Amino acid sequence: MDTQIPPSRPHGRQSILAELQKLKMARSAHAYVRGNTVKFYEWLQTASGDLIPNGPPVWICGDCHLGNLGPVASAKGRVEIEIRDLDQTVIGNPAHDLIRLALSVATAARGSDLPGVTTAHILEQMMDGYEEGLAHPSGKPKKSDLTAPVQNVLKQALRRKWHHLASERIQDVSPTIPIGKRFWPLSVAEKREIKRLFKTEEMRHLITRLHNRDNDDEVRVLDAAYWVKGCSSLGRLRYAVLLGVGKQSHKEGCFCLVDIKEAVEAAAPRSPGAHMPRDNASRVVEGACQLSPFLGERMRAAHFLGREVVVRELLPQDLKLELDQLSREDATAAARYLAAVIGKAHARQMEAASREEWQADLQRHRSKNLDAPSWLWSSVVELMATHEVAYLEHCRKYALEAGGS
Repeated sequence: MDTQIPPSRPHGRQSILAELQKLKMARSAHAYVRGNTVKFYEWLQTASGDLIPNGPPVWICGDCHLGNLGPVASAKGRVEIEIRDLDQTVIGNPAHDLIRLALSVATAARGSDLPGVTTAHILEQMMDGYEEGLAHPSGKPKKSDLTAPVQNVLKQALRRKWHHLASERIQDVSPTIPIGKRFWPLSVAEKREIKRLFKTEEMRHLITRLHNRDNDDEVRVLDAAYWVKGCSSLGRLRYAVLLGVGKQSHKEGCFCLVDIKEAVEAAAPRSPGAHMPRDNASRVVEGACQLSPFLGERMRAAHFLGREVVVRELLPQDLKLELDQLSREDATAAARYLAAVIGKAHARQMEAASREEWQADLQRHRSKNLDAPSWLWSSVVELMATHEVAYLEHCRKYALEAGGS
């Protein structure tokens, strides 16, 4: 696919983006699971989906797979493991996040050639970690609970500076964005809209609130491009904007990279009667504030060329968990730890009585032979089979299309 001369007109990008999405999802079953949230929620509408217990309605991630968890930095410089992507966030059933995470970890385990019995242990550890998070929502994770892959990515995040982010995202520390396969040129209207957006006081305040910047710093647009990024989000508006902050060009924090991402209607089912912002960008920001406070405080909802978008600065400490190759010990430990992160995020929104009732409900569904709820085990088994069939069919269609092009 030739992207050496990328299109600058929005309507000219769609066919290329559609092909890129097909290619990314064909690379592995795990990539297909990550990129096909809709398939998961289609399954929830089946008879098996009706067997899932209904927890208290809270903000959920809605797309709680491994790639959407990782280190996130706060405006004050603290770093914790949180949910990194809230595109699908809604007020819904917390059990949906558990199943989505279980499916993701189980798929990663299969991709690592781990035996099926490991999946059973993964689900057991997930439930233990989630219930621990429910019981102690304000507790801090112990270092002894950190599995090696999670601990390593946390250490890496704490060491990172601007030049790491710049080299990784825009391939250079100079204040330009290189046009090529990942970044495409903008139309005149898009350039004009980006300049307008960052002249607003709300956006200036968003950028200057970081701990190493002054409240009255000037914010300047240095460069911008259309960003070809992600899998499920391909085809939506997505922009990378390089900003200059303040007058000193040598200090840490004088440059920043901002992500502008279109927010669309969530596929995740919401709880009946749930009151959420009608604006999709505002919904994403509110969900982030509830589930991932470090991320939520760094996000703003806006409108861009008539579309709803979420604006956030990318920080060097924000990293994705890469757990594609796992040992048995790492898989079970990571499942426990990450489920505890989700449990805390859910529990912070619940009254004590609701937490206790939800935890008791989860305990009632435990199996005598498997220390995990039968609904979780059967859900993961069905979903893995459903996604495997859909993934192979996707690959077949992609191969036929590629062969005929």
